[in-house]
Amino acid sequence: MTADKKLAFVASSNSEAQAARDVLHARYDGVSAQEADIIVALGGDGLMLASLHEFMDQGKPIFGMHHGSVGFLMNRYDEDKLRQRVGEAQETLLRPLHMSATDADGKTHEALAINEVSLLRMTAQAAKLRITIDGTARLDELICDGAMLATPAGSTAYNLSAHGPILPINSRLLALTPISAFRPRRWRGALLPEAAKVTFTALEADKRPISAVADNREFRNVVEVSVRQSSAHEMLMLFDKDHSLDERILTEQFMAEGF
Repeated sequence: MTADKKLAFVASSNSEAQAARDVLHARYDGVSAQEADIIVALGGDGLMLASLHEFMDQGKPIFGMHHGSVGFLMNRYDEDKLRQRVGEAQETLLRPLHMSATDADGKTHEALAINEVSLLRMTAQAAKLRITIDGTARLDELICDGAMLATPAGSTAYNLSAHGPILPINSRLLALTPISAFRPRRWRGALLPEAAKVTFTALEADKRPISAVADNREFRNVVEVSVRQSSAHEMLMLFDKDHSLDERILTEQFMAEGF
């Protein structure tokens, strides 16, 4: 029963979220994150992503309440009946992307991404990328500002801003999306099975350096980046039963203006 579950409250740095955390901690007998069964995160999507990374693989579901700027991954904020809401919430299992990036010095960097892995040009020169999927080169040369591979959970974030597709949360797909493609100009990306391994190779890397970003971790001057879904890591999110992540992703596709 949820009444027996211990709740921990974490909050973004803004004063309003910090004050809300203090109120909820006192009202619901909050404990430390280490002691908790469920984490309640107060803030925006940035805090939710940070919390998912922090508590990954611990089996502690995260129930977010919006107390920041963008809150697509958050539930509405309400101090009342919190235990009831958490007890009735729908659970969503997420698996991150695993990125392995090799830089110009031959050093390999690894990181996990819940939303997307992005390749971005570092200078005024456009990037030139070769895209290989499961060992087969599918695009020999993409001239662009960059490209990304997004999860369903991340498809409504940077991916959507780059005109990529919105993916249902249980679609078992990944979105491969170019960022300001110059050649081939009409290429709009691809939908890939979640098990696909995507390798980006930087062409003319000395002249056209690129960086690789896994959520908020950036590695510069990379020459090759491989990305695939991780089967070794998982996270649990909780959403109000009347406003699940599936529902808000569906609603997003029929909005006249973006979230």
